[in-house]
Amino acid sequence: MARFALALATALLLIIAGPGRVWAGAPTEQLRAQIDRAVKLLEDPELKKEGRQRDRRAAVRQVANDIFDFSETARRSLARHWAARTQAERDEFVQLFSDLLERSYISKIELYGGEKIRFVGESIDADGAIVRTRLVTKQGTEIPIDYKMHLRGDRWLVYDVLIEGVSLIANYRTQFNKIITTSSFQELVKKMKTKQEEFLQEEKRTSQR
Repeated sequence: MARFALALATALLLIIAGPGRVWAGAPTEQLRAQIDRAVKLLEDPELKKEGRQRDRRAAVRQVANDIFDFSETARRSLARHWAARTQAERDEFVQLFSDLLERSYISKIELYGGEKIRFVGESIDADGAIVRTRLVTKQGTEIPIDYKMHLRGDRWLVYDVLIEGVSLIANYRTQFNKIITTSSFQELVKKMKTKQEEFLQEEKRTSQR
């Protein structure tokens, strides 16, 4: 389910806002603006040219950084195990987790198939905001995707995504907790580094084609 949720969350970067009620709250508008940036990058003929894949991925990665608070997602995903970590361990974990999420998003760019997103609501309280959307597939199926956001300075950033009510953070928390409790935190970091190396090798093979 985590991979499925991640793939759907990734669609945020790869979709064009469809028709529907216009919501004007700050979280929704900032999210919509970043989506527009991503769409322009994906449609940029210069970035589609041969040999520009690295530039395109770097540009999309910057958009991802402007949408998501990866460090907050990492902290919440580690949950109760966060408190026991040293500062050095926390820094390394956040770096690895953020890098893996970003690479997962970027690796799915080519999967974009014209899906649409409808913004259907927004709520703001003392803890943050939730932007409610519907991902409309090419078959017409609507999948509810809610984005939990919080305010960092003057920017609203996403820290969790709920796919049909299931939290992305909750999925990672379950996976991480199982590895740590049955093995160790060090084993979790080792697995993450292995996955990072797999991404790097795949990117290297792709760039050589």
